[in-house]
Amino acid sequence: MHDTQTNEHAFAEAVRRNQAALRAALNTHYDFIVCGAGSSGCVVAARLAANPDVQVLLLEAGSSDDVASVIDPAQWPLNLGSERDWGFMAEPNPHLGGRALPMNMGRVLGGGSSINVMLWARGHRSDWNYFAAQAGNDAWNYESVLKIYRRIEDWHGPLDPERRGQGGPVYVAPAHAPQPAATLMLEAARSLGVPTFDSPNGAMMEADGGAAINDLRIRDGKRLSVFRSYTYPRMAQPNLTVLTGALVSKLSFDGRTVTGVEALVDGQPHWFGATREVILSLGAVNTPKVLMQSGIGPEQELGRHGITVRQHLPGVGQNHQDHVSFGCIWEYAEPQQVGNGGSEATLYWKSDPALDAPDMLHCQVEFPVPSAETAARGVPAHGWTMFAGLAHPKSRGELLLSGPGVHDAIIIRANTLSDPEDMQAALASVEMCRALGNASAFGRLVKGESMPGKLGREQMQAWVRSAAVTYWHQSCTAKMGRDAMSVVDASLQVYGIDKLRIADASIMPRITTGNTMAPCVVIGERAADLIKTRHGL
Repeated sequence: MHDTQTNEHAFAEAVRRNQAALRAALNTHYDFIVCGAGSSGCVVAARLAANPDVQVLLLEAGSSDDVASVIDPAQWPLNLGSERDWGFMAEPNPHLGGRALPMNMGRVLGGGSSINVMLWARGHRSDWNYFAAQAGNDAWNYESVLKIYRRIEDWHGPLDPERRGQGGPVYVAPAHAPQPAATLMLEAARSLGVPTFDSPNGAMMEADGGAAINDLRIRDGKRLSVFRSYTYPRMAQPNLTVLTGALVSKLSFDGRTVTGVEALVDGQPHWFGATREVILSLGAVNTPKVLMQSGIGPEQELGRHGITVRQHLPGVGQNHQDHVSFGCIWEYAEPQQVGNGGSEATLYWKSDPALDAPDMLHCQVEFPVPSAETAARGVPAHGWTMFAGLAHPKSRGELLLSGPGVHDAIIIRANTLSDPEDMQAALASVEMCRALGNASAFGRLVKGESMPGKLGREQMQAWVRSAAVTYWHQSCTAKMGRDAMSVVDASLQVYGIDKLRIADASIMPRITTGNTMAPCVVIGERAADLIKTRHGL
């Protein structure tokens, strides 16, 4: 143990010295510039930097992840609203009674994987097959993606060699010693005819759904972000520069070819040239923002702000999707421990067997989590929450510019619950949650249901509008596909622009079933494979 700690300290010091030297002597040009050190960008940068002859620059607006609230998974709520959060807010929404939802997003090395609840959810078979159909390329289908998951995982759970991998960079394990609220949720699910599985990511992602103890990216009680798994191990190398405090403002061009990026580094303007490619991995809000402010997007929107149109792509900033959920809360009979960051069990299920994927996404949290509005109804001091979520909402939002500059805030019109079908799905999901939480399995653990309780249809709809919160899974705003609203092709290259790819949740044609970190890692892996093939690396 002592030797391990000594080696870790020695490596950390080597990283610190190397990155300080690289920062002090920045190059004017790099082979590849990756913008954004989130769950996709960290993968792309690390995979490209594996070749010692390739110079990679990774730009991150946030700062170090070496803080207690990142390292300890249980402290994840402390990051919300901190300097590690972009702090986006959606516009007030008439479909939510005028409420404006916070749209938190990671602004730190590791992005969302440094401030989330560490759930590893691969996406349903039908999601990936939909990606492949939209892209017109089988490399995106479930069978192809399964090979990537097997290659990258280091699975520490029940053996499933057909679906799970071992020895990869991504340590994944079922929640260790789950609390009674989690195990009883599985018992309750079985009592309602919902099958249970030993993992949400094996056969369950190929079926109508089910319930399972969560797969988490936690080892020895510590968070394992994508940054720590992929990028950090390469940061003592001279060919990988990780630049924090670097806010990307726009792309530079020669005609329709991207030549580099403009960024504010510690507030000072810098230009960095890319001899081979620029990869945008800024997430589903900032990727379309930088595209539009660089002249790539809907010409009408760019024209409103006097931005010269370089490529008219009407889909940039459109098709905004996010998982919405409604916190149903029960009071414990006695105070209970919180395990593994608080989210240890999950359920996916179909409200209609004819659907191609589960439309209900239920995540359990072992403490009460009301919305700001439902908190006024009274919240138990000790309780747990079942988030009745929509896995595939029909509502679509959009992102608009408030101005042409780097500091002009993005306008997020999430349009949550704007499609009437989403209200119907929400009511079904809440009733499913209530049936679970009120099942006899919970009898000895729970004192009673705190909210919503048994309400009439109109009252329940009003509760749904006041309870709605986001799972923080914003996606689909620069989608992959072949129609007029698509922004990237099957190779993640931006239509009409050379030397520019996108690798993050914005390229999803539709939001995946479950949490989005794992699919973002796959998107990063696909991007790296495509780039290496294109450049013979």
